[in-house]
Amino acid sequence: MEFLQFLSWACIVFTVGMFSTGLTDLKKMRASKSADNVQFLPFLTTCLNNLGWLYYGILKTDGTLVLVNTIGACLQSLYILSYCHYTNDKMEIVRTGSVERLSFSLTVATFLTSTSWTLYGLQLQDYYIMVPNTPGIVTSLIRFFLFWRFASVNQGVPSYKLIEI
Repeated sequence: MEFLQFLSWACIVFTVGMFSTGLTDLKKMRASKSADNVQFLPFLTTCLNNLGWLYYGILKTDGTLVLVNTIGACLQSLYILSYCHYTNDKMEIVRTGSVERLSFSLTVATFLTSTSWTLYGLQLQDYYIMVPNTPGIVTSLIRFFLFWRFASVNQGVPSYKLIEI
């Protein structure tokens, strides 16, 4: 298998895996019939990001970009519709600075996805793929630091949520 083809498959697997982390929130919303303690902004920004990348993939005729961003846009739209359906008070958003609100599985998935897309862009020598994924690597490293830093506060109790399916 050629390296570019390997990177293409890695990008597809990691990206679809990252998009699937929202299924945990979807399951939680369906079980509780509420969107409490579920963050809306990641769904919205990811959906908009998917639509932008889908457009670029169509212009570039890159099947990998088109496939993953079609899947991503569909899943994120499902999450957004579910969030709107289960939100009791649509004007009130509770914001906390707690690490408990961060998803460790999403952080790992974002790191792997951003890294694989950056390598894919590097292999193609396409800065339009490489550059936008670099912040995902940086922000994931920052979140890893936060998990490490605040994990010592609650000895024996995870200060983050793992994926629950």
